[in-house]
Amino acid sequence: MVRPIIPKSKQKEIAQERIRRLFQQAAEIFHINKSLANRYVTLARKIAMKVRMPMPREYKRRFCKHCYRYLQPGVNARVRTRGGKVIISCFECKKFTRIPVKKNNLKAQHNKI
Repeated sequence: MVRPIIPKSKQKEIAQERIRRLFQQAAEIFHINKSLANRYVTLARKIAMKVRMPMPREYKRRFCKHCYRYLQPGVNARVRTRGGKVIISCFECKKFTRIPVKKNNLKAQHNKI
């Protein structure tokens, strides 16, 4: 049986939809079965790598870059801001990720206060 050739743009659309669905399922199942939520993150990463597309920003911050576990703030992760950075601490592997916040965003937030 010969598989039909799917254009790369269509492949990426399908991959984005699958990644979105896997992260939704990970969020739903996390409190019941953490290992299954971690498996969904692994599958989503593999899909993104297979089609050579970067993981969307909103999902990048939902898993640990070191141990690839699904992060739920307050349960197995801590999120803090300090010195113009968002710091995400993983309680599973005891490591943290620093994400810089652009100065334009800081000024806009400061003006709103």
